[in-house]
Amino acid sequence: MLPITRFLSKLIGLYCVLIALSMAAHKEATVDTVTALVRDPPLLLIAGIIALIVGLALVLCHNIWSGGAVPVIVTLVGWISLIRGLVVLFLTPNEELGLIAGLHYERWFYPYVAIAFVLGAYLTYGGFKAESN
Repeated sequence: MLPITRFLSKLIGLYCVLIALSMAAHKEATVDTVTALVRDPPLLLIAGIIALIVGLALVLCHNIWSGGAVPVIVTLVGWISLIRGLVVLFLTPNEELGLIAGLHYERWFYPYVAIAFVLGAYLTYGGFKAESN
């Protein structure tokens, strides 16, 4: 595994684990914050720009589609972040609210958090395991 893949796997993995734990501990505040974010166009613009920058950085430095699951997942995270940033920049706040409503964010909150946690745990494990080999 390439050093950049190990680093990004640990970085993204630990980020996902820590964010998922924080979100799970504060469900109501997290749901309220996401809803408020979508209803605040200037803040939504900043979030979209940040997601776009992160996605572009990941895609430009790590567009690896082979070598096992960990490198591919890191690449997918980059592409998803890039696409998410573009969607946020080009959708209106009402369309964003519709998207959040369509995902049933509040109803499926814990499964979404669990996905982030499992993904993070897998990437963290993969990154640190590769380092020890």
